[in-house]
Amino acid sequence: MALFGIKWLDPEYIITSMGHFALVGICLIVFAECGLFAFFLPGDSLLFVAGLFVASGAIDTPIWLVCLLITLAGILGNVVGYAIGWKAGPALFDKPNSKIFKKDYVDKTHEFFEKYGARAIVLSRFVPVVRTFITALAGVGRMEPKKYFTYSIVGGIAWGAGITVLGYSLGGVAFVKNNLTAVLLAIVFISILPIIIEVIKARKEKKAAARESADQTQVFETYRD
Repeated sequence: MALFGIKWLDPEYIITSMGHFALVGICLIVFAECGLFAFFLPGDSLLFVAGLFVASGAIDTPIWLVCLLITLAGILGNVVGYAIGWKAGPALFDKPNSKIFKKDYVDKTHEFFEKYGARAIVLSRFVPVVRTFITALAGVGRMEPKKYFTYSIVGGIAWGAGITVLGYSLGGVAFVKNNLTAVLLAIVFISILPIIIEVIKARKEKKAAARESADQTQVFETYRD
């Protein structure tokens, strides 16, 4: 069953359709998502399913090598994304009508970066969309390369190897194999949960600010009368 009814968003379909080139395809997708702004591609769920396929033997490659290649693909993607942000970022992000660099994506990523600082490079690996754009914003903001690459490597290992190993470890669990679509949907939900929380929080803060402004206006009007 295709995830969300769209085959090319279904990690199982993607990996199966690539046959013997599955690992190459996985690495290319990870690279594109991390460095070429392909935020619409599956990330966490793809790594999880890759681990499952290694456990089942469908991907006939040692798990350590799969983790290494995926991690390297993610890190290299970040290097490219950072370079793009450093060289061409301002011109790209200053286009308000851009179909890819939408202001909402940039604003959410900027807020995430401002809130968590340098460790955002690590944390953002686990947040869809944010992990795609934050690396370019780090380049745009001229984040110190040494610091950026250090955190990028740590995040790449934690995300690329961590989620793949998680899928590999659960590959023998019958419930996971029999309810893969539900498990993948749960992974997607968990991964976007930080964004949902931030949106709810932002709306509450906006309402609170509006009420405060209204109260201040009412006090002013009362005092003036």
